[in-house]
Amino acid sequence: MRIGMFSWESLYSVKVGGVAPHVSEISEALARRGHEVHIFTRRGDFDSYDRINGVHYQRVDSDSSGDILYQMDKMCDSMFDRFGAVQRLFGDFDVVHGHDWHPVRALKRIKDVYSIPMFLTMHSTEWGRNGNNFGDGVSKQISHLEWMGCYESSLVIVTTRRMVDELKWIYSLPEDKIRIIPNGIMKGKMRRSLDAGRVKERLGIHPLAPVILFCGRMSFQKGPDLLVEAIPKILSMRPDARFVFIGEGGMKADCERRASELGVKDACRFLGYTSGADKEELMNACDLVCMPSRNEPFGVVVLEAWDACKPLVATEAISIVKNFDDGLLAYIQPESIAWCINRLLSHPEEMKKLASAGCERIDAEFSWDRIAKRTEVAYESILRPPDGS
Repeated sequence: MRIGMFSWESLYSVKVGGVAPHVSEISEALARRGHEVHIFTRRGDFDSYDRINGVHYQRVDSDSSGDILYQMDKMCDSMFDRFGAVQRLFGDFDVVHGHDWHPVRALKRIKDVYSIPMFLTMHSTEWGRNGNNFGDGVSKQISHLEWMGCYESSLVIVTTRRMVDELKWIYSLPEDKIRIIPNGIMKGKMRRSLDAGRVKERLGIHPLAPVILFCGRMSFQKGPDLLVEAIPKILSMRPDARFVFIGEGGMKADCERRASELGVKDACRFLGYTSGADKEELMNACDLVCMPSRNEPFGVVVLEAWDACKPLVATEAISIVKNFDDGLLAYIQPESIAWCINRLLSHPEEMKKLASAGCERIDAEFSWDRIAKRTEVAYESILRPPDGS
């Protein structure tokens, strides 16, 4: 098949969050299976065209003025024009596959003009990102684009059962139009051999102090404030514990202020944006990863923690974790998060057991080759339905 992937981010263009590795790595896995994959994305600081790891990158210039809706409208115009030029050069596409709401307008135009089946992966919803409400006028328009993308698609792909229920409830999407295909990771992507003590010392942390790592957007959805509120109860049990927060977002300043008010600022390091290499270093140097999310459609940080063989404390919002098997699940409240972290810090053998169980699930369930095969089957169910219609 000739497949067009559409996303506002990728590993080899503009990188924003967890969609970037998903788009690039699923595309590479599909290319390994013999398909011709073109990623249509923003150019950023890259050339307009590259072929990387068997995948064609078709990058478009984007306008950074105006609000996010204006920027994405302009991006979609450029993507539509670029798609027409690429199709004339390479031949007809069999499938176009978008990721989240950003490229929906381009996908709809391509579907209408070229009659190509359209697929959409919904990684999250505006409702979930805004604390289970539809937010302001911009958020409502984004929600409309999500609805339109789901309505226009032949199939909608989600990563968990929780997202199925969310889309059914928010957008009245029929379940037979949804396929669950999880996120993935390349085994060994995060694992590094390093001196954890030296990494801690560079942050002004004692090399033997237990480090709890938060990795993600500093946003209401990801719940970094819940972890900050839990810190006093953790320090009452382990006064040597230290907390490292990596990621940018609107809640960063609030979390720093709250840490000062609670008298725990000295135990915290708010590092903001970190490079991929620094993130991998911290993931391998920490003793425990915490994901205090209020809403989490999947949680790629779970896979990254398991790949680095680190124990995990998450909230019940994260459905892929099996409680007391490959991680601990807390209620979405600081007291419960503190209880889980204290339990693990007090039981190092349990930490090893949970980390090992999570690591074993990577090959069994979350390899990109497995996920690419399931994605291929989803495409074929529309292109070549079983009844031959």
